[in-house]
Amino acid sequence: MLRTVGLDRLGDENAFAVLARAGELQAQGRDIINLGIGQPDFRTPDHIVEAAIKALKDGHHGYTPALGIAPLRDAVAEDIHNRLGVSIDPENVMIVPGGKVTMFFAISMFGEPGAEIICPDPAFPIYRSMIDYTGAKAVVLPIREQAGFGFLADELLALITPQTRLIIVNSPANPTGGVTPKSETEKLVAGLADRPDIAILSDEIYGQMTYDGEQHASFLNYPEIRDRLILLDGWSKTYAMTGWRLGYGVWPDALIDGARKMAVNAHSCVNAAAQYAGIAALQGPQDAVHDMIAEFDRRRIGIVEGLNKITGVSCVRPKGAFYAFPNISDTGWSSRELASALLETAGVATISGTDFGAYGEGYIRFSYANSLENILAAVDRFGAFLDDNPKSV
Repeated sequence: MLRTVGLDRLGDENAFAVLARAGELQAQGRDIINLGIGQPDFRTPDHIVEAAIKALKDGHHGYTPALGIAPLRDAVAEDIHNRLGVSIDPENVMIVPGGKVTMFFAISMFGEPGAEIICPDPAFPIYRSMIDYTGAKAVVLPIREQAGFGFLADELLALITPQTRLIIVNSPANPTGGVTPKSETEKLVAGLADRPDIAILSDEIYGQMTYDGEQHASFLNYPEIRDRLILLDGWSKTYAMTGWRLGYGVWPDALIDGARKMAVNAHSCVNAAAQYAGIAALQGPQDAVHDMIAEFDRRRIGIVEGLNKITGVSCVRPKGAFYAFPNISDTGWSSRELASALLETAGVATISGTDFGAYGEGYIRFSYANSLENILAAVDRFGAFLDDNPKSV
């Protein structure tokens, strides 16, 4: 029998299983509305695609530096300066094949038996999966509807022990769409002033997707923690480039060479043509980004209004990303049971809140990265399903 180490601790991401099952049902002739997978339903803007084609025609077919090509790292630094008013050294930027790589590397650096890593719940499931894989202890920070699905700094700071090595934060957040107020971010930064031994991984992949005048508060804006801050961002969500597998991390001086070595050992470098596409995305027109976010905003309002008309369902209006996270506790259904039944019976793909952690019980995630017509039809099916399948609370 083959013997492996740690694979039994490695988790999964059920959104891909739901995507596969939805595809199977569609192949059987079923009418499925997919509000499960978290990717924009828009095409990558043409000028970005053309930049990749030009790069291939110009002969960019070989290896690139492990940290990424210099023009792209420069473009990332320029973009951060333009958006956030923060100056960073391009030498601290590492281009990676998708945002997950930054979290994989960061958690691997700090996770080991005896270490503790604080992570939000409900949250992107790979945080917890990787923490468990390293043998570290995952210390759960509850993310609650009552707090607008943002973290509470005092609650997070109370979880810190001498074993804490890394804190993971995510705003705007998956799966809730919550945005942590700037005041809580500032309180956390102040509370970490005397703990220079604790690193912060800030997942800001949805940073440009905020609504209702909400402003994203990046941890890069706080120089007092820059020496231990790892920023995760990329092109997948903002530029509808999920399949391009292109992301970046901003690493502190003490960690950037370690991250480079991990890249050399893991993937060598990132696809050359995709990197030139990344330059075009950052330096080209941003009209498509603004139009996409405006359309997400329209859908956000529509799905929340529709969900709140369903008996037993309540949904706060998300302030970021493209997810609605309705509370279904009063329906009598468990999260996993309801998500499964909606797909198999009603033809609506969603993700159970418990796929994002134990505190996700009582919720399901709807991605509104689909047409408003499909979203409203899915909400109608959801309501009809609950009417036809009542459960006592």
